[in-house]
Amino acid sequence: MGAQTGEAGIPHAVDSEMTAGVRRANRVVLVLVLLAVVCGLEQGLTSALGVRGALELGLVTSEVALCFTLVLLGSLVEGFGFGLSLGTQWPYTRNIFVLMWRGDPEAAHRLVATAVGLIAVALVVVHANYMAIAGLLLVVVTALFGMGTLYVLAGRAPAFVHGTHGLLAYVVLLNYALGLAYPGVRLLPYLDANVALHSLLLTVFLGGMVTGQRGFMTPIGAFYRPTRAAHWVLVSHIVAALLVIGTLGWLMPLYPVAFYLSVAQVGVGFFLFHAVNLRPKAPGAVVAFHQTMVLLMTAAVIWQWK
Repeated sequence: MGAQTGEAGIPHAVDSEMTAGVRRANRVVLVLVLLAVVCGLEQGLTSALGVRGALELGLVTSEVALCFTLVLLGSLVEGFGFGLSLGTQWPYTRNIFVLMWRGDPEAAHRLVATAVGLIAVALVVVHANYMAIAGLLLVVVTALFGMGTLYVLAGRAPAFVHGTHGLLAYVVLLNYALGLAYPGVRLLPYLDANVALHSLLLTVFLGGMVTGQRGFMTPIGAFYRPTRAAHWVLVSHIVAALLVIGTLGWLMPLYPVAFYLSVAQVGVGFFLFHAVNLRPKAPGAVVAFHQTMVLLMTAAVIWQWK
């Protein structure tokens, strides 16, 4: 057994096991954070847009990479059972930097979220356009719902809060990714026009609902017919996932990468369901793999959009 993490005396804190797998996952996250910084610097320093334009480009590039990393970190928090390692105390707790250094993914998640928020503020200062203002507002609302997810896991808030947090995290990512890939394209008109994202975002929301509805350290349970709320939410999530496949298939050949990833995701979801029932507190890295597939599908839809 590995060492335990968590802080005594914090409301609803649940100690989680610091395994070799957790440490390896956090090294990957550290690499992703460093890459986000390097990519931002590279884009800014090689840009011919002038000082303000180069700074904005560098910040947006880092923001997109950090948003990607933040969503992945959230899945690591769930997969390794660290959702309540810091309890419901938010946003920071005593020794949060030490806990992050030791490998606590929840501490890392909160600090990376802080970096995302600071860059969002910096972008408004540099160029207060639609993307920057919308992004800052979305980051603030997402952070508040992030606090709410802690109370969902503690059994003191509805699963809707968890699902909304997951959905907003993807919308934040979309907002800044649009600013990088299609400068000048606004988020809401883009979401309205891009049919491929409708079912995908619905699936993301229901996926968060599944996590929130089953509760912390609680299995969904095997079933043939839905008999409780967690079963019905899972069935809704599966229907939405099939709708993603149907939508992307209908739109072929516009989004081939996203379509093939969505088909493969069915198998990943099957393994995740069994992992949650076998190890409800810490299903493992399959949660992160499942989330990574969704992130790649989202990226494929964005960059193949016509």
